[in-house]
Amino acid sequence: MVIGVPRCLFYYRYQTLIRSFFNELDIEYVISDPSNKKILEDGKKIAPDEACFSLKMFLGHVKNLEGKCDYIFIPRIESVKLDEKVCTNFYLLYDLVNNLFDIKILDFNIDEQKRKTEKSAFIQLGLFLGFSYNRVITAYNHAKEKEKKVKNNNILKQTCILNNNCKKVLVAGHPYNIYDEFIGKPLIDTLKKNNIEIVYSDIYDTKNIEEESSIISEEVYWTFNKEILGAIGKYKDNVDGIILVSAFPCGPDSLINELVIRKIKDIPILNIILDEANSDTGLVTRLESFIDIINKESAYE
Repeated sequence: MVIGVPRCLFYYRYQTLIRSFFNELDIEYVISDPSNKKILEDGKKIAPDEACFSLKMFLGHVKNLEGKCDYIFIPRIESVKLDEKVCTNFYLLYDLVNNLFDIKILDFNIDEQKRKTEKSAFIQLGLFLGFSYNRVITAYNHAKEKEKKVKNNNILKQTCILNNNCKKVLVAGHPYNIYDEFIGKPLIDTLKKNNIEIVYSDIYDTKNIEEESSIISEEVYWTFNKEILGAIGKYKDNVDGIILVSAFPCGPDSLINELVIRKIKDIPILNIILDEANSDTGLVTRLESFIDIINKESAYE
């Protein structure tokens, strides 16, 4: 059996856990190709009209996996924290793909509101694939240890950047936008070419999230957006600027970004909304202007 994993949406949050879990069980898997123009065009042909840029890209990644695997892994993720939800895209994926494609889907449910935890979801997945409970729980525990190690190493590296005497910008957005080869990479590449060190909002220890996110809003319904706000609250005093990155037309992001712009007044903020019609030239021009603002403000300090 070969399992296909779309390189989009949930992948960028859970990639270490997914890869490590499958490796521990010696399961063969294939990741879809890095995002490109063809993958986007394939997704646009399939997607509902109201789908956001990221969802269109996801459907293109599912299309990219057709014929390369026996099952495509598409979990349902509704809530990862009590009294909060994730974006509806994360729990409609299974039904959307099931209706648009003639493929076999491998899935599980994560819904903390209904006590369907991440751990129980991976156990369910392993048992379905025919492994014993003991082997599945061992594989999950080892995968979690690997995930924790990668996260801690990333936080350590980012802490070193924050302590450096260099120009730093916090790139605040969902990892499935920031790290995507087609969506966020041009932005990241432009910053690096202009000698800007990047602080990523998803490299963030959430243990003080209630306090750090409340700097901007005391009530946030969407967990992933709340984590972005927490990172902004934590890092804003240690960077020279903030770039908000979102995909059109994301409702939660539009609300959260507006809150950030209204509440954070003592640091330059650039709001970048990406869609399939964006030109790299226009993006580069806006970023270079933003960098000029940062450099000028530093000169006056």
